[in-house]
Amino acid sequence: MKKNNILRGLDENQKNELSAVLKLAKQSHFEPKHTRHVTHLALEIYEELHNLHRLDAHERYFLLCAALLHDIGVHTEGPYAHHKTSLNIILKSPILQFSQKDRLIVGSIARYHRRALPSSKHDHFKALNKDEQETVSILSSILRIADGLDYSHRRRIQRVRANFDNKKITFICYVRKFPVKKEIKSANKKSNLMSQVFKREIRFKTQQGEYFIGWS
Repeated sequence: MKKNNILRGLDENQKNELSAVLKLAKQSHFEPKHTRHVTHLALEIYEELHNLHRLDAHERYFLLCAALLHDIGVHTEGPYAHHKTSLNIILKSPILQFSQKDRLIVGSIARYHRRALPSSKHDHFKALNKDEQETVSILSSILRIADGLDYSHRRRIQRVRANFDNKKITFICYVRKFPVKKEIKSANKKSNLMSQVFKREIRFKTQQGEYFIGWS
């Protein structure tokens, strides 16, 4: 992940916050290749669906931070409930420089990258207002699919393109190396939130080629 590229478009406060995010990720013994690739895929999906979700650069920044932190709970308490551990670390870590509200938003996105869907039964989600809850749901739905597309942690799916109409969203997944059956199965399973958020069927297609050549 090239520092100059990841900092592009961020203000000074966000740059400082992001430095703290990366510091926490490293201290939490995150898996760099998987995390960076999931972040890459999540930001691609965000851009591909921009005309559907209509979120702005600030929400994209939330997704960037949540993607970088989504697996920080793995080393602490193991993989089973690491999404909840990631949330707790984000809410409590003195390393992060987020406001309390931003901690809740970023932490919730990271928490919902797997397992349960957003729910007002969860205190961290209930603490957000309606617009913030909608933002968390949209961004979590993107992160869930991005994480599913790197199920094997081997970066087999290198790029994603998407198109949509009133009934469905179709993802075209450009494959570096087959098989990707597990990746597509995982992404399909984790697309339940996106289907709910946008009220559309989610489909996945694979195509070999269009290798990822770097961050932009």
